[in-house]
Amino acid sequence: MTQVKDPVEPWKPVLDSRVDLRGLPLTPEEGFVASRLDGMTDLHGLSVVTGLSPERVDAALQRLVSLGAVSPPDALDEGEPAETDEPAETDEPAETDEPAGAPRKLYETALHQLPAEERAARAKAAEEPELSALCFDPLPAVVHALLDNPRFGLPQARLVAAHHRPAAGLEALGARASLAADAGVRRALLRNPQLPAALLRRLHGGRRLLEQHKLVVSRDVPEQTRRVARELLRARFSTAEAEERVEVIVKTEGRCLASLAGLPVDGKTAALLCSRTYTSTLLVQNISRWAACPPALIAHLIKLELVRRSSPLKLALQRHPNAPAEPRR
Repeated sequence: MTQVKDPVEPWKPVLDSRVDLRGLPLTPEEGFVASRLDGMTDLHGLSVVTGLSPERVDAALQRLVSLGAVSPPDALDEGEPAETDEPAETDEPAETDEPAGAPRKLYETALHQLPAEERAARAKAAEEPELSALCFDPLPAVVHALLDNPRFGLPQARLVAAHHRPAAGLEALGARASLAADAGVRRALLRNPQLPAALLRRLHGGRRLLEQHKLVVSRDVPEQTRRVARELLRARFSTAEAEERVEVIVKTEGRCLASLAGLPVDGKTAALLCSRTYTSTLLVQNISRWAACPPALIAHLIKLELVRRSSPLKLALQRHPNAPAEPRR
């Protein structure tokens, strides 16, 4: 019986994305339960979607907890776990408003009223704290002057990336490879609502499909950035190697396919997908909704034990437009 703690919501287990389930000694039932964990479904809901009794679901969850694949209830934060990934640039935090408070105040009280030409002239030779304060100036000319200042470094670059808005200033910052390579600068740029699409393409266009998908689904960036990221993902998917295509489909459990609607795959990608063993119900569900799914992959999935035991999955695959004629009869 589910233990209810008022006012805390029931435990909604979620898999640790760093753990590879394929390397764990799981029974088929434990693997099946693991494939249904989404961080939004509690014990009762898992019992409903798996068709297993609450006791069997609980036993599988305890096993997953003991193996480190799922965090125990008391290890979770008060709120619901995040459903999406952060952008790849999370190893160095961007500057926050707290440390930026003093430089911002200095700019607003002592520098803002100065003529633009004087602010630009001072930016070229400024020292702290004036150096960081001028990072809040809205004029691209001041940013260009700051970039010419030998004292301008990563802390100031992160301030400009986070708080500057005109495209010309952000483009000038992104053009400095030594600064744009910093994870904190990139993260601040991605969060900036005025990040130019051209700069995003230059910074992120060559990254692996998996990293690009993380940006597409991130709640940490503005919608217009996610929109451009989807365009980048689709363009990159069309030219990527088959192995990289398979990687993003499998590791996202097919979630990426929603952003790739209408894009076909080549024979090698289809063959690699057909050669895999599937234990994730969510992955098979998302593939069954993929309009461009190769017929050979549909035929392969229909034969799986995972599918044969699930009438909804089997029916979804049989109804797919690319399903082989025989299974559809």
